[in-house]
Amino acid sequence: MITIKPIITDIREYQRGTLPKNARKIDTPNSIDEMMKKSAPITAMLCVSLIATMFIKIFMSHTRVIYPIGILIGLMIGFILLLVHEWLHAIIYPRQAKVTIGRVKGKILFVALASYPMSRIRFILMSLLPFLLGILPLVVFIISPAENKMLNGLMFGMASIGMTSPALDVYNVVAVLRFSQRGEKIMFYEDDLFRFS
Repeated sequence: MITIKPIITDIREYQRGTLPKNARKIDTPNSIDEMMKKSAPITAMLCVSLIATMFIKIFMSHTRVIYPIGILIGLMIGFILLLVHEWLHAIIYPRQAKVTIGRVKGKILFVALASYPMSRIRFILMSLLPFLLGILPLVVFIISPAENKMLNGLMFGMASIGMTSPALDVYNVVAVLRFSQRGEKIMFYEDDLFRFS
């Protein structure tokens, strides 16, 4: 069940499922601010790939390929799509899971919160599915003719938000791949991530 809460004051309140006794904490930061710092290299790599894509398109076209206003509008659309980003996380959870989507109080950060065990594969899919919001506009940007400067700007702006916003999710996936084993279940509990058989 997916519910919307406009402002979320305490993430831990929405992530208190039944944690098995054999659950072990996965080594991840236990605050959003610390997590954002730790995931900064991932964000940087994604930004570099976007900039490289832009330069390759300019080099191949021998001309300017975007209108800057298009990028600004695309960034605004991408920001609005952050709610869709969280919804894409939420739809992967089993139906019986309670998922709450909202904005963290005092931050420009939207979250989908749940505390429900998932297989490792399902957890990875849940974490990475929002990349579609970056990959699809990026593909359109790549294949669109250079003359479509407004479309190119829109798509590049949307891709910029869509590709960089899942950096925290990528960090979690890397931690799960490093510190859990096949066949284990993965679950958020309060500010932490746990694994268990």
